[in-house]
Amino acid sequence: MPQVKEAGPRRVLVVDDAQSVRVYLADLLQASGYEVDTASDGSRALALIEGGANPDAVLLDVRMPETDGIKALEAIREASPELPVVMLSVEGRTSTIVTAMQLGADDYLTKPFQDEEIEFALRKVLAAADRVRENGSPVAALAASVDETAVWSSPAMQATRRTLEQVGSTDVTVLIEGESGVGKEVVARAAHSLSNRSERPFVKVNCAALPESLLESELFGYEKGAFTGAAARKYGKFELAHTGTIFLDEIGEMAPGLQAKLLQVLQDAEFTRLGGNEDIHVDVRIITATNRHLAELVRQGRFREDLFFRLDVVKVTIPPLRERIEEIPVLVESFQRRFAARYGKHPTPISEELLSAFADYPFKGNVRELENMVRRIVVLESEESILAEIAEQRGAARFGGETLHALLEELEDNAGDLPLREVGQRASREVEREVIDQVLLRTGWNRKQAARLLGVSYKTLLHKIRECGLHPH
Repeated sequence: MPQVKEAGPRRVLVVDDAQSVRVYLADLLQASGYEVDTASDGSRALALIEGGANPDAVLLDVRMPETDGIKALEAIREASPELPVVMLSVEGRTSTIVTAMQLGADDYLTKPFQDEEIEFALRKVLAAADRVRENGSPVAALAASVDETAVWSSPAMQATRRTLEQVGSTDVTVLIEGESGVGKEVVARAAHSLSNRSERPFVKVNCAALPESLLESELFGYEKGAFTGAAARKYGKFELAHTGTIFLDEIGEMAPGLQAKLLQVLQDAEFTRLGGNEDIHVDVRIITATNRHLAELVRQGRFREDLFFRLDVVKVTIPPLRERIEEIPVLVESFQRRFAARYGKHPTPISEELLSAFADYPFKGNVRELENMVRRIVVLESEESILAEIAEQRGAARFGGETLHALLEELEDNAGDLPLREVGQRASREVEREVIDQVLLRTGWNRKQAARLLGVSYKTLLHKIRECGLHPH
């Protein structure tokens, strides 16, 4: 099991059979502040990873004796699915690149490369890994790690799946709309797996993750010499997705210039690489997703109407988790099993009290927020912090309603005579009162348990109960 890495310099594992390349990359990366381990072949790299080297990213050569880069990549993905891997090779064959991307490579650089290319690729894949750690496992991980029954257990998601099955044999574009964290990538991957392209590449691009100039080269590639630092041809994601599916996430964030180029690809199935003049023909099915309403962006003049009509052939709207509460128990069980295995814990059944609280909770972060909560429960081996957090938010929400309205009315009646400090103190007292009241109700007025949930001493809680004038009801 991978060890937890403490904060500090990033560690990169360089895997290449050429000593000159290993030394060159090690010197380059160390000068940039990275810690570096090196390996001369795939077997040695796997031994280092399994032995606790714990890299933050891997630079992996494709052509090596015995265990080559492709075999090593397969083994790395099995041992450490979230470890960023950048492939390096003198081969520029599209088939090799597609194979690497299908196996889970995060990027692919062709030798010879410039220092800037290596540094940019590492920054990009490490930033993506950081977002995973900050937000919990991304919805992409959900597609691979949550039981199928969990994803499609509610009537709303079953209806979505039936729609995907109906259009599976066609190449129509699919537009997926829904709040952040609802599982749009899960649906996109399902659309691909239910299509007649299921055995071909599925390539994802996050349109919000890169500025316009970098996103263009990511989508369409570039020729050697197209700009400073372009030392070799780079294939874009559209080429890598040839005969398969490209998933354009956060399409609403795409700049107008790129919207026009994407429209051209949809119309003609052709594009040119940056710095090139050759028309590249691709056979690609396009699936897009957004947490914004594209129709509204069109009305605001921020999204091309002609592109919108091209993308909006089949629209799938994913409802938020608060409207799919049937899924919560199954999702909780699935997350619990996965995190228990990952962290070496023994899962205990989630209490009916917490499941009831989840059913009433708004889940503004949707499935991703639920996943993070279950992760904390597994790691801490306790539900108490989650129950207290839900109670606190309920208290704040209640204060934001009737109590806040009454306080504002009083402010208006007093024509601003009420000092701001007193307003803040009263607001704080009301929120605190609501939180304590909710926790006491949930514990059946078991004050010792309530004090433990609230993180205060029993004596302090008794004082607060008297101060707030709370009584069993």
